[in-house]
Amino acid sequence: MIHVENLTKMYNDTCAVDQISLDIRKGEVLGLLGPNGAGKTTTMRMLTGFLNPTSGTIKVKDFTIDENPVEIKKLMGYLPESAPLYHEMLAYDYLTYVANIRGLDNTKKETRIQELADLCGINEIMHKPIGQLSKGYKQRVGLAHAMMDDPEILILDEPTSGLDPNQIVEIRDIIKKIGKEKTIILSTHILSEAEATCDRIVIINQGVIVADGDSEALKKQASGEYQVNVSLLNADLEEVKAKLDPIDGIESIDTAEINGDEDSNVSNFCIICRTSTDLRKDIYNIIKKTDWVILEFNRETRTLENIFRELTREN
Repeated sequence: MIHVENLTKMYNDTCAVDQISLDIRKGEVLGLLGPNGAGKTTTMRMLTGFLNPTSGTIKVKDFTIDENPVEIKKLMGYLPESAPLYHEMLAYDYLTYVANIRGLDNTKKETRIQELADLCGINEIMHKPIGQLSKGYKQRVGLAHAMMDDPEILILDEPTSGLDPNQIVEIRDIIKKIGKEKTIILSTHILSEAEATCDRIVIINQGVIVADGDSEALKKQASGEYQVNVSLLNADLEEVKAKLDPIDGIESIDTAEINGDEDSNVSNFCIICRTSTDLRKDIYNIIKKTDWVILEFNRETRTLENIFRELTREN
């Protein structure tokens, strides 16, 4: 549905987006993740035609952004991070104004506004001034605006930014519902939101795509580093290192502090493994030949947050 090839944006000598290429399928909910300044918003603004790329191509269906910008914009609804609302207007009047601008005829206008009010959960605030609404309700009104002419593609820039946990869940549920029928591209800093909402996650760092896939695929594609935590009775660090260091794939062994451990004979160890092989069997086989007593033994599950931090480190 959307084909992006070698998309680049320069601001004088600064490269904000550096030769990004990706394909977005119809009906896909794509999460665009990255630290501040990574190039997420710039990418979204180029996709919507708000910014012209320095180089590269954007194709939506059979249209290109250079030759058919108006046709592409007709296919898209766009909600920027701060929804551009008229705060002195009632929510109902504002959506009526948007419907008139979008050219909805009178027979469809009222029906569409009611559909959006139901979908976005704003029936109770339709006759309140937008300026008096909470940020969560303002985002919902902005979402209704973006969807007014029923676009095939919805682009949402930080749709839950600044919302409280309850509002985040409500907006997430709305996005999930919309995502059953539309192609959605959303940017976010909230990793749990991307994992719960998106079919696919693209991580951008310093203008470059550093990962692309669903959350499970990203975990498998990551460096292969994982952590094994062991609590042992009657063991010290030097002894543990001497026994376990020879295992191929173990990168480091250090002591770890665990809250609630008051027994001075108990030592907690953090074993960093850099391999796709699960080394717990090898570790256990060595420990059982000693007089150490295993009190705790587990492999720490990799999370999307771990992977995000690893892929977006400055160095």
